Amino acid sequence: MHPKNQLHSSIRCRYVGGVPRGEMDLAEFLRVYGVRAPTLMWLLGAGASASAGVPTADDMIWDFKRRLYCSLQRVSVRACSYPGDPALRFRLQRYFDSQEGYPQAGSDEEYARYFELAFPAEQDRRRYLEEASVRATPSFGHLVLAVLMKLAKARLVWTTNFDRAVEDAAASLLGSSGRIVVSTLDTASVARQALNEDRFPLLVKLHGDFHSRELKNTSTELQEQDAQMRGALQDACRRFGLVVVGYSGRDRSVMDSLEQALEADGAFPSGLFWLQYEDGQSSSRLDHLMERAREKRVDAHTIPAPLFDEVMSDLLLLSPDVPQDIEALLDARRPRSGDLPVPPATKGRWPIVRLNALHVSAPTVCRLVVCDIGGTKEVRETVALSGASVIAARTRAGVIAFGSDAEVRRAFAAHGISQFDLRTIDVLRLRNASSEHGLLLDAICMALARELPLIPQKGRETAMLHVDPARSDDQRLGRLKALFGAVCGQIAGATSAWAEAVRIRLEVRLGRLWLLFEPTVWVERVDGDETAAREAAREFQRSRTAGRFNQTWHKALSAWVELLTAGEQTHTVRALGIADGVDATFEIASTTAFSWRRQV
Repeated sequence: MHPKNQLHSSIRCRYVGGVPRGEMDLAEFLRVYGVRAPTLMWLLGAGASASAGVPTADDMIWDFKRRLYCSLQRVSVRACSYPGDPALRFRLQRYFDSQEGYPQAGSDEEYARYFELAFPAEQDRRRYLEEASVRATPSFGHLVLAVLMKLAKARLVWTTNFDRAVEDAAASLLGSSGRIVVSTLDTASVARQALNEDRFPLLVKLHGDFHSRELKNTSTELQEQDAQMRGALQDACRRFGLVVVGYSGRDRSVMDSLEQALEADGAFPSGLFWLQYEDGQSSSRLDHLMERAREKRVDAHTIPAPLFDEVMSDLLLLSPDVPQDIEALLDARRPRSGDLPVPPATKGRWPIVRLNALHVSAPTVCRLVVCDIGGTKEVRETVALSGASVIAARTRAGVIAFGSDAEVRRAFAAHGISQFDLRTIDVLRLRNASSEHGLLLDAICMALARELPLIPQKGRETAMLHVDPARSDDQRLGRLKALFGAVCGQIAGATSAWAEAVRIRLEVRLGRLWLLFEPTVWVERVDGDETAAREAAREFQRSRTAGRFNQTWHKALSAWVELLTAGEQTHTVRALGIADGVDATFEIASTTAFSWRRQV
């Protein structure tokens, strides 16, 4: 699990030809939204409904291509049963590239053109969308959006989607979908009336829904989209800022409306924030829109962001006024990696990858001590010399630590303590807060070693836990022994000891903290000029790990998971086991993260 998604809590602004070019990260957007929420509206694209079970536009495009190819070439659909297969996609695209009359791969016209070719009749398109949308159930992101509506932090939502996930979420959390005003193409005047009368929350479905009599789905139809609806969107853009999520910007009618709205003085007064999936690519139309917005002095930013559910979950973290009953309901509906069974390898799901990551709930506070002391090295030397049972690190604000109050005071009393307080630990901040990250790594390492027959070996960004030879007869090591035989010993031809081990580190991904663990073999360091001994140690380590391929690796992961979590679904470990002060308590889920390509 190594996606490169670093958060930075800063805005950089440079000037090119006198025009400001803003670069905003997700963390900054979350803070900005908390202040501007009542003056920002939302635009949801197909990506916002993907986790609700609705195929994305890209999913549908490949399904249209598959249906067209099979019918034109008289090929059994069983031979093209999974459009997500890269080999099949290559074959389909090669065919359409060789023919005339088909849009270029990746063009803005693909969705509308292939939909029209696959289903020329409007009633068939309507039926297709109904089948794709009727199975949708609100995702966690939709539930959070409903909460923001309730709190007047998402008063106006526009969507190009046909499903009813937003309405269903409102019914679930607000008590009734009647609490929101809904406007579709059949009732386009409702949007303008609601805006004029300030009746919120308001949901406007720009393309109707699958019950609408005026469903719009081809390029010609999209260009002739209801004038009232476009006018209402343009008017709203003069009153509100806009947050866009799950939308690629390939819809000509919507992009035309946004560009036209931008030409009015004072458009998007609270900014234009386009949340774009981290691995996604901007369309040329979107790049042009954002460039023009900055020329018009709009606070416009394209923001790398995770998927819709993760973004909404992060917004929820910064909403302190959520009622307790609603928070409890959301917490019960929040997806948790530990609650999910590992999916079986079945037809239509490929490949399943087991990730060496366990979800961890970490401490949210630590002790903050302001005193006259140097850096982290001096802090750790001070703790060691004092003999205090304390885990500590240094930040600009002061020393951060875990331990009983008495022990922490004893460790730093000689340095003149001027402030003794608490400090919040924010998981989203760990990417850049190296001291807090190191403190938590030290703490979880100590917590696991305190409970298990393991010895910690700490490093800067990673740590290692290896079997304690003095406790190698511990029954909890039984699964490792069954897999590898001996779990520790002495290397022949060398003076070094060895032991089965696990290398660990903490990483934040998708707004969560994960414990990454890698089974390995620890070898005692060889000092001096004993070249032969060092070579023997390296060869032993290499030969012991060389044959650990998929099946053995899977068993090794399972053995270490059972050891680290005591065979429990969620296991709690404490670094110090104290009753006073601030201890470091972690909850480790026993189900490893996994990934698979879902069937389209």
